[in-house]
Amino acid sequence: MVKKTTVLVIDAGNSFLKLALFENGEITNIQRIKFTELDQLTHFYTKLGRPHVILSSVLNTEQTKQLLSLFDTCFNINRETKLPIHLNYTTVNTLGIDRICNAIAIHSLNSSQKKGGVSIDIGTCVKFDFVDESGTYQGGSIAPGISLRYKSMNDYTANLPLLNSTESCELIGKSTHESIHSGVMNGIKAEIDQLIERYKQENGDLTFFVTGGDAQFFDFGGKNDIFVNENLTLIGLYQIYLFNAH
Repeated sequence: MVKKTTVLVIDAGNSFLKLALFENGEITNIQRIKFTELDQLTHFYTKLGRPHVILSSVLNTEQTKQLLSLFDTCFNINRETKLPIHLNYTTVNTLGIDRICNAIAIHSLNSSQKKGGVSIDIGTCVKFDFVDESGTYQGGSIAPGISLRYKSMNDYTANLPLLNSTESCELIGKSTHESIHSGVMNGIKAEIDQLIERYKQENGDLTFFVTGGDAQFFDFGGKNDIFVNENLTLIGLYQIYLFNAH
């Protein structure tokens, strides 16, 4: 029997659907499936006892409708959805739901400390998002991620090869391949470290949360104010559900 506090959170991206089962506010199960494998989603949903669902989708209208048709009750996030934080952003309609969810998650995780927080999402792009101590989203930055940097050098030069290495590397490359590898990986890490320091200087005591599929390729250990949490977006979606459930 599924508990009344059980909620299935679905983050429907272009590559796959990420599912998280929340029980009493904690993630107890995470699944990833392709859109072409919706029978697995139906089986998983039925096995759980058909709980409440919250959906965030970047899929097209037809695909999103197909998803919604699978559930008895589903809260589908859109631009009109009420949020548990304020947005101080001039182009709210272009603000990605992933950035909003990350901001909501760090505000929730940071609530007991009553101080501002920054999410650092390392994926296709490297995104910083800042929420102050009052729970107001103040914006952030977007820069190319690992793959985009490798691809841009190959696309816009005549002789540089296309690489995809994510391994740690020496600072000084001894070949063109090594130099490109160093420029991308050490460059991103240096960029992140410098931005963290600037956020601290300009905004005082902050907590930083690192997330995203490529976060695993960088070491942020040993710092008391930096935490790695791969589920920030899912936590943010769950917090939106709680905020709208009452």
